[in-house]
Amino acid sequence: MAPRIAFAGFNLESVTAVPQTVELAEFERVCVRGPKLTERFRGTNTVPGGCLKICEADGAEFVPLFHTLLGALGPASDEAVERYTREIVEELDRNGPLDGVILFLHGACWAAGYPDVERHVIDAVRAAFPALPIAVALDYHGNIDRETLRGADIAVAYRHSPHIDMGETGERAARALLRLLRENHRPGLAVARPDIVIPSIMSATALEPLAAIITEARTAETAGDCDISVMAGFSYADSANTGMSVICLDWDGQEAAEAKAQAFADRLRGARQAIANAIPILGVEEALADVEARLANGRPIVLLEHADRMNDSTHLLRALLSRHVGRVNVPFLLDPETAAQAHAAGEGADITVALAGKTAPETGGPVEAMARVLWSGSKSFSVSGRYQHGSFVDLGLTALLQIGAVRVSVVSHFAFAVDGDPFFIFGERPEDYDVILLRSKTHFRDYYEPLADRILVVDTPDLGPADVRLIPYRQLDTASAYPWSDAPA
Repeated sequence: MAPRIAFAGFNLESVTAVPQTVELAEFERVCVRGPKLTERFRGTNTVPGGCLKICEADGAEFVPLFHTLLGALGPASDEAVERYTREIVEELDRNGPLDGVILFLHGACWAAGYPDVERHVIDAVRAAFPALPIAVALDYHGNIDRETLRGADIAVAYRHSPHIDMGETGERAARALLRLLRENHRPGLAVARPDIVIPSIMSATALEPLAAIITEARTAETAGDCDISVMAGFSYADSANTGMSVICLDWDGQEAAEAKAQAFADRLRGARQAIANAIPILGVEEALADVEARLANGRPIVLLEHADRMNDSTHLLRALLSRHVGRVNVPFLLDPETAAQAHAAGEGADITVALAGKTAPETGGPVEAMARVLWSGSKSFSVSGRYQHGSFVDLGLTALLQIGAVRVSVVSHFAFAVDGDPFFIFGERPEDYDVILLRSKTHFRDYYEPLADRILVVDTPDLGPADVRLIPYRQLDTASAYPWSDAPA
């Protein structure tokens, strides 16, 4: 009889300092359940898409429970964590008997009532189904330790940032689970931590020396029967296990898994200062002086406002409005109030806006300006880029505004602007602009590195600073976690 493999996804990357809690209703807005999950994700570069692909190719029955993913926002509500944990357990029971389950969890979901959200979910499933094999697929930016995965049989994480391998990660999780069932043999599963926290902008897996260490992990996999996940962690979620980690899944047993995981944790620890200083960081004035000194010819300059965690920071926008640097585009700025105002005014209207900067004091406050409404309405699309290719994105009520030489797309739902879609959906191209202001950390690199004239990473006083020593940790013991030799002031 074909094995029956259940799938459930509850995924959020939490910035602890963001004042807005992600409530149950927001998760429900994007939640897909049952057969609709299979329809939505088949053929997509996503974890459920990869799991489905392998199950169908292997003749296993894929049992979809639900999938909800919101990307990077604030803390999850305790209600949401408890609701989806309970739903997983209840649906596993309702859909039984099952041969295994794949849980798609982030690793850096944070909620006030739970010291480790992912551990809570895994432990709840293990308590309810002591003999059920559990595989876990994690984000490369997850914060985990041995206790997080104490109830899991298998765990793997993305290998790339930008996360162009989400589908492959689902495939790895499904293959390992099916092998466990086929061979009736549980592999060794180990986690080692180098005790390092780094800013997300330094976690791109093509940056050296991180790239060399990850390449070594691939070589070790070729030499042995194992799967090694080097994880960057997520410095902006404050937990006791915030920071980098290494997972090793080894079919030669627990001792082999422990040795490999520790060896790569030691490699990361030894390279910590170089990893934390892999790219230069500019101030606002320094970056704009660079732009003014040498505008690109036919290729856009990318300004990366990486410290913006909610897609509504106004520090660089305000500075750009006071300069003359050619045609500027600011995609997917989060401001549902302004989107509604523009839609009410209608296309062609000139309106006075208080634009963005509303989610936290650190975002810079609203920009007061006169804007022309070029377009407004509900907007959704399927991702064309490699990151989450084929996924459905709902921007909600959206407005395209022109403020002098700056064009801004204002959205009602948080969305990543990391490829050409923010331009394509309005009949434009990134190449139509001289300067593009993005708020990504690493995902933009897959599309924009070959396209842009240059990329300038700009630090602003928002909630995601490049210097992690500025983060007021309460749970993390920072005594040995900072990559630099000096202690925080």
